[in-house]
Order: sequence, then structure tokens, then C-alpha cells
Amino acid sequence: MAEDESTSTVLVAGTANLLIAAAKLVAGIASGSSAMLSEAAHSVGDTMNQVFLMAALRRSRKPADEVHPFGYGMERYFWSLLAAVGIFVLGAGFSAYEGITALASGGTPGSATWAFVVLAVSFVFEGSSFAKAVLQLRRNAGSAGSPMLQHLRHDADPALRAVVWEDGIALVGLVLAALGLWLDELTGGRTFDGLASLAIALLLVAVAYGLGRQNQQYLIGKAAPPALRDGISEAIRGAESVDAVLELLTMRLSPEQVLVAARVDLADDLTPEEIELAADQVDSLVRERFPEVRHVFLDPTPDRAEIRAEDRAEDRAR
Repeated sequence: MAEDESTSTVLVAGTANLLIAAAKLVAGIASGSSAMLSEAAHSVGDTMNQVFLMAALRRSRKPADEVHPFGYGMERYFWSLLAAVGIFVLGAGFSAYEGITALASGGTPGSATWAFVVLAVSFVFEGSSFAKAVLQLRRNAGSAGSPMLQHLRHDADPALRAVVWEDGIALVGLVLAALGLWLDELTGGRTFDGLASLAIALLLVAVAYGLGRQNQQYLIGKAAPPALRDGISEAIRGAESVDAVLELLTMRLSPEQVLVAARVDLADDLTPEEIELAADQVDSLVRERFPEVRHVFLDPTPDRAEIRAEDRAEDRAR
């Protein structure tokens, strides 16, 4: 269900960005506004990013196989990383170029009437897409039992996270473009238009870096959030034959999949058959309580501290 909702959100965002990009390009050429042309490049970049995100959602659904035994869930992080690079190269690069050109060349701007109309319409479309993404984010955060902003930073679907940030920054960019056009209408130059374009470039650089950094963390094996790790550890300790959890390792395989590996200290008097039953019990307890946990690996290991304490007690007895 979450994947289907993310697909719908990405499609809405992609369609809106494609229509807005065309309108911004026409208005930018007509008005000669660097900020409008920067916004057009921004929307083109966002549209291409939606293609990357659709590829991420589609390829991540492939079932596990011999080559990728844990599945293809990390495809989402890889393609979302490419989307972040696209934001930087296409959006920020072109916006910076247009801003510098406008400040260096100066000149008299053309009519900004259609530019303002396009900005207003774009704000409505971008706002609708942003509202849909935020509503999905709120539902997902509520289901996970975490604050919305925390969920966005740490646990949100990478496709949804990208749409939220892209659309949010797009709205800010529209306001900056409108402000630059309005100030240049008052002064008769192109200084504020160029500054607005440079401000848009800086915003896109910040978003691209943030998204890239988040996806990089998951690609190199980021652990599950602390609350989930604590819950898993508690569930393992709740098994009848487990004396202690000596070490717990987790890794996020996808937004809906977590791998768990744990070293546990089992009761000393267990037979091999009872150890197998204990492992099955732990697996069942963890999976029932946390459906996102898909793989549980247990390593029964004696507690070294207890062994050293027993050895010291024996030495004193001698």
C-alpha cells in the first residue's frame, strides 16, 4: 500500500512538473527573466527526477534471487541518489549560470505580465503536489508512531522524501522568482532577477546535498532507528530461553525491510533441539511484533563476562 501511494505521489509530481516546465520556459523567454528560466530548468530537472524515482519504485519490487538474496530494496536509495545529482547538475547549475549572466550583462527586462501569471498557476500546481506528498508523509509517520519531521529525515520512503523536498523548495523558488521580477519592475533593471536566480541555485544545492547525503547513508548500510532497535532487543530478551542480548546489529534494506543479526546468551542447560526451538521462538516474536523485519540471524554466544566471573570464582575456590 505504501509503495502504491508513493507511486501515485511521484506520478502527480512528475505530471505537474512537466506542465509547469513548459509554461515557465515560454514565460521566461517572453519576459527575459533569468529567474523564470532558472525555474524552468528546475522544473525540467524535477521531471527527470520523477523518472528516476519511478524507476526506483519499479525496480525495488523485484523479488530476491541468487545474485541478490536480500532483494532489490536498495534500488530506491540508488535511484534517489541519482535524482539528487540531477537536481544539482540541471537545476542548480543552470540557475547559477542564468543568475551570473543577468548580473553581468544587465539590460532592460521584457514584460513580466505572463511571468507573474505562470508563477501563480505554477504555485497552485506545485502546492497541490506538495500537499499530497505531505499528507502521505503524515499518514506514514502516524503509522510508524514518529513525529512527521523526524520520519522525513530518517525513515521516509526515499521517493516520497525527494518529492516533499523538491516541491517544498519549488514553492520557495517561485516566491523568490516573483520577488525578483517585482523588484526589477520597480527599479527597471535586472539585478534582483539575477539575485533571485542565484538564490534558487543555492536552495537547489542545499536540497541536492541533503538528499544525496541521506541516500548515501542507507547505501552504506545505515542501521534501523534507535526506537526500533530497542524494541527488537526487548522482544528478543522476552523469549523464554534468552538470558541476554549481547550485541544487536540492524540494517535497513528498504523502507519496508530490515535485517537483524544478534548475538544472544542462551540458558546454559539447553539441548541442541531446545536451542533450535529458542531460535524459532525469537524469530517469530520479532517478526510478529515488527513486520518490517524480514531476516533474523541469531548467534548463540556465551556471555564472556559471566565466564570470566565463573573462572575467578573457581580460582578463589582453589
